[in-house]
Amino acid sequence: MAKEKTNLEGVNVLLGVTGAVAVYKAVDLASKLIASGARLRTVMTENACKFVTPKSFEAVTNSPVYTSMWTGIGEFNIEHINLTDWADIVAVVPATANTIGKMANGICDDLLNSILCACWQKPILIAPAMNTNMWTNPAVRQNIKTLTSRGVELIGPEKGRLACGTEGIGRLAEPLDILKRIEQIASKLKRQKG
Repeated sequence: MAKEKTNLEGVNVLLGVTGAVAVYKAVDLASKLIASGARLRTVMTENACKFVTPKSFEAVTNSPVYTSMWTGIGEFNIEHINLTDWADIVAVVPATANTIGKMANGICDDLLNSILCACWQKPILIAPAMNTNMWTNPAVRQNIKTLTSRGVELIGPEKGRLACGTEGIGRLAEPLDILKRIEQIASKLKRQKG
């Protein structure tokens, strides 16, 4: 039986993973992206690696994970530029307040943030995950407003039980919902390329 084609078939998705407790859901998303036919590369921040190891992503994607601008994978490459050129869509899941602030202000102090600065002309989707007090902080709200005004797409966060044990807004959107949004972005890209 032939495999059904999806909107992600042959689409290059760069998954940026940052250091929130919800990082384990990004492993599930990576698996779903591969199953949907996307070509996936994963970039993890140092703090993301403290929650889940790169090996988890390597296992579900069957490809190396990028964690630093200073440790190349394979041949000599300027990783943040090569990954930017390669990507059709960039998804940051989960997106911490720290990464959102850096994105909004063009701070490039690690591989992921350097990529996010360089790929500003490509579709970017962020899925925030943080405590309610952080999400409602005026600085974070302003950073979100800045990013969305520049065309960055946002999914979530959702209301529910948070890692700290409280109820409120800040939960990462569900991986299946994030996958559907990435598929919508891919469909729009394919229509534009016509």
